[in-house]
Amino acid sequence: MDFLRPETWQEALDYKAERPDAVPIAGGTDVMVEINFDRRRPAALLDLTRIPELARWERDEDSIRVGANVTYTDVIQELRADLPGLAMASRTVGSPQIRNRGTIAGNLGAASPAGDAHPILLACGATVEAESVRGVRLIPAAAFYLGVKRHALEPGELIRAVHVPVNQGPQQFSKIGTRNAMVIAVCSFGLALDVTAQRVGTGIGSAAPTPRQAPDAEDFVSQALPWESRDPIPEGVAARFGELVSQAASPIDDVRGSAAYRRHALALMARRNLAWAWKEYQCASR
Repeated sequence: MDFLRPETWQEALDYKAERPDAVPIAGGTDVMVEINFDRRRPAALLDLTRIPELARWERDEDSIRVGANVTYTDVIQELRADLPGLAMASRTVGSPQIRNRGTIAGNLGAASPAGDAHPILLACGATVEAESVRGVRLIPAAAFYLGVKRHALEPGELIRAVHVPVNQGPQQFSKIGTRNAMVIAVCSFGLALDVTAQRVGTGIGSAAPTPRQAPDAEDFVSQALPWESRDPIPEGVAARFGELVSQAASPIDDVRGSAAYRRHALALMARRNLAWAWKEYQCASR
């Protein structure tokens, strides 16, 4: 196995162009597990940890540009006000040691249906900034996931950053696992209220071959909520929203949970997340 260690972003792109089979590594919280258990043996590793610009984030108009090496801990400590949903999801990742090393971009690169960052990135309408020696591409999160651990990056491309819109309203993230911490999600759900556009965004994790949104649920609840008056959620709306979220999933039975349990849990999380977010929206007017 070759070990490539660029000092600059341009050098990293050149290495990736020469060796499309090189697997990028930063925190290593996914890649090294697969190597240690002999599930994967890449021809080369492309170490991105020496490129300082990747560890920075910056405000870009109405979004935050999160560099590829920004860790979960960085998000929790520095971006919880601007990206509350992503901070919530980051708190559920592994142990403190994992959060200190793992990155949002690494979660995207692994493209696991159970990745904790995916649901809220979908709910917020995030965009992946990919680059190669051919140029830059901006890929909507909704188009990034192609299959189980398959993504839309082309040969020679690397993730440089993720653009996450600054919150336009309350956000929530919930995750169900076989224990409280250091666990892969049985299923997860992210929700974002855009009070300006009067829209609700959703994201489903670990309940389909890819992370996905629930567009029918989004359309229904966005029209049903009393945005102007901020009155309580009308009777039956939350329950119907949960049903539509559950119907958007296509879960399977596996060692972590049954398909029926995942559908039930998603409906419950959707109702609760909506109630929590709406309550926060109501309180903000006082």
